Amino acid sequence: MKFSLGGFAVAASLGALASAADSSCPDYTTYSQSPQGNASTGSLGLPYMRPDPACRTFNSSVVEKVISDVTSRMKDPDLARLFENTFPNTLDTTVKYFNSSENLAFIITGDINAQWLRDTGNQFAQYRPLLSQDKELATLVKAVINNEARYVSEYPYCGAFQPPPESGLPPTVNTYALLVDTEPPVNNQTVFECKYELDSLAGFLKLSVSYYTETKDKGMMTDQWLNAIDQIFQVINNQSQASFDSNWNWYSSYNWTGEPGSYSPQVVNDGAGEPRGYTGLVGSHHRPSDDICIFPFITSDNAMMSVELTNLANVLDDAQIMPNISAMAKNYSQTIHDAIWNHTVVAGAFAYETNGLGSTYIMDDANVPSLLSLPYLGFLGMNDSTYVATRNRVLSRANPYYAQGINFTGIGGPHVDAWNPWPMSQITNIFGTDSDDEIIKSLGLIANNTYGLGLIHESVNIYNGSDYTRPWFAWANSYFSEMILDLAQRKPHLIFTDNTPYIIGNSTSSNSTSS
Repeated sequence: MKFSLGGFAVAASLGALASAADSSCPDYTTYSQSPQGNASTGSLGLPYMRPDPACRTFNSSVVEKVISDVTSRMKDPDLARLFENTFPNTLDTTVKYFNSSENLAFIITGDINAQWLRDTGNQFAQYRPLLSQDKELATLVKAVINNEARYVSEYPYCGAFQPPPESGLPPTVNTYALLVDTEPPVNNQTVFECKYELDSLAGFLKLSVSYYTETKDKGMMTDQWLNAIDQIFQVINNQSQASFDSNWNWYSSYNWTGEPGSYSPQVVNDGAGEPRGYTGLVGSHHRPSDDICIFPFITSDNAMMSVELTNLANVLDDAQIMPNISAMAKNYSQTIHDAIWNHTVVAGAFAYETNGLGSTYIMDDANVPSLLSLPYLGFLGMNDSTYVATRNRVLSRANPYYAQGINFTGIGGPHVDAWNPWPMSQITNIFGTDSDDEIIKSLGLIANNTYGLGLIHESVNIYNGSDYTRPWFAWANSYFSEMILDLAQRKPHLIFTDNTPYIIGNSTSSNSTSS
């Protein structure tokens, strides 16, 4: 059945920053908790959840064209509505500050008023092919990168930040960060939370690489950006060292402790984390889910960093600048890549965490990067035998955070509860398989578990679909739409009324959508 846009309004303005401060615009955290707009014509009757054009935080006619191109060809009206709601969600709702002359932008992740390096790297991933077509959107992404370069340069161990002073937006008090001490210390007027997670730095690289690859704009590579890259290299070097040197001197370059009464549990060994040996892997204190690591070397975080370091080197080589930095990036990337294969494979499959001293933790987490997401990250192909074995293991009882219910199934993590898997894991599952049956099953699980709200939640209780976390989670919405665009190119027959691939910017695929 062909989906029709019907009477729903689309943005008419080109790349203009909406007046989100307009008192007539609803708070989206509240808005997203109940159905809005007219229902889709599918069996689920999913509501139209976009704000009015005047209330959107960024408008793009190019984005609107993609929505029209894709939804007009989709055979399932409910999936079409999900794409219509999710593809523009980051631009519709999360651009809290953007000043092109200052080259600064502040992007929230949804219902938390802070900018996460990890989230922004993923919130804009589905827009990557549009950066060469929409100059204002590209300018926005460049401003995001510039703001993050300032953050990383000053606080490379932190992953979530307050608005820039130029925005005039007030900092948010993060109660979860109260009574937390870090060494080196941080300023909570700049830092929202300073849990050290390796993937945060990889997320910054991902967004930077995406921007340059699509625009070829060397203007992104400011002195501040290059300083941020230098800080990332220092973190990689410091966090790959063994905890004890040859003379049993304890080494730690970053400490994170939650004092008694803090919402955040204390990292062991005075905030330094579990002891580790040298393998070439890079340690973390916390996982992408913000939970404390059991063992410091997260395989998937290292895989993402290895890939993005190679991508960084390719970008620098293409720009014909900083050959020394490119060489360092290649060296670190290869060292991490080799260490993953030499030190994390257990019984033919990847362990989630290791410590370089013989200990391993067999599990997977819902967040990305994850073991299930290794093909999505670009670390290996989905038919790689070690990945297939890993995939089979993490999608079974062998993964303590895999759970099955009558209505929903997937991978979760300790961030919520063991019985609350994340829809994000089913999206990742689709990126990791070529099986039509598996893809269709995952699409059904995702579409049927929005609790009728037409947005992707953080987690869903397997016993009660009305029990979910985060009605407004921009990264998950972006990730879903990115997956639909992947299927539109890789498996068009599964979602379209015909088998013609849709590729953004490809005139052939675009012309095939007209009727």
